[in-house]
Amino acid sequence: MPARRTANAYQIALRLLARRELSTGQLRERLVRRELPAVEIETAIAKLTHSGAVDDGRVAHAHARRAAEVKFRGQRRTRQEIEALGIDAETARRAVAEVFVEADEEVVLERAIDKRLDGPVRGRAQFRRLYRSLLRQGFPPDRVAAQLMSRAEGDGTFVEE
Repeated sequence: MPARRTANAYQIALRLLARRELSTGQLRERLVRRELPAVEIETAIAKLTHSGAVDDGRVAHAHARRAAEVKFRGQRRTRQEIEALGIDAETARRAVAEVFVEADEEVVLERAIDKRLDGPVRGRAQFRRLYRSLLRQGFPPDRVAAQLMSRAEGDGTFVEE
């Protein structure tokens, strides 16, 4: 019976990339978890990067687009999430800037509010809850406050109380 050949880092990386697009950092982390030799991992990543199978710019752009158009996140949180994928800050900044030129952050903010609100802002507690939630989503505080005030029931005096 022939000896069973074990897969090398390159083959494993190809299988991982066939399932889902990964950043260089994510791919490296998954290969390290399999306890493969570091030299083999770096060689595989270099080969995949050179061939275009791994492209951090493409991953960053796809994540930024999904964050803006599907998850309704602001630029700050989107940039943080991309950096958490192991993508360098400059690539993350560039991808977010490109996506938010097409998808205006103000429009994304409006859609995020529409998703959470079913009418006017009716009170101070609701205003604060929405405000905090939208800040966590990465939107600028001044824009969030202005948008919520424009949707306040009556004259919005409850906010200044």
